[in-house]
Amino acid sequence: MSNPDHVPPLQNKLALLLWASTPDRPELCSMPFVYAAVAAAMDCEVEIHFTGPSVRLLVAGVAANLHSEPKNTRSVYSFMQEATEHGARFLGCSMALREYLGDDDTKIAEFSGTAGAATFIMRNLDSEWRVMVF
Repeated sequence: MSNPDHVPPLQNKLALLLWASTPDRPELCSMPFVYAAVAAAMDCEVEIHFTGPSVRLLVAGVAANLHSEPKNTRSVYSFMQEATEHGARFLGCSMALREYLGDDDTKIAEFSGTAGAATFIMRNLDSEWRVMVF
């Protein structure tokens, strides 16, 4: 018989997938990093997986010149920095990086490395992880 007072432990790993949050849609770009910063500040392990054109946010200068709202004085890059300051890791899809970044593009200092679709799928299937898609 189950204990009705038993509360399952909180999961402390969060993977976010960015695919609609792209430089051509700046209004969609800040919130994923707000959620990532909050989760990381709550001692969650946080990975942000950039895929498709969202990998352009990993190019130096791109997110620094974007603002999610006309009245918001903070750049998208400042939200990204806040997330990494709390411990979030930025992972780019290797296929998307090849497709959307040029040889002359320099990645931001906060870029942590590459992770493909299989890595994100494994996060989704792992009961210790929670996922969000933006």
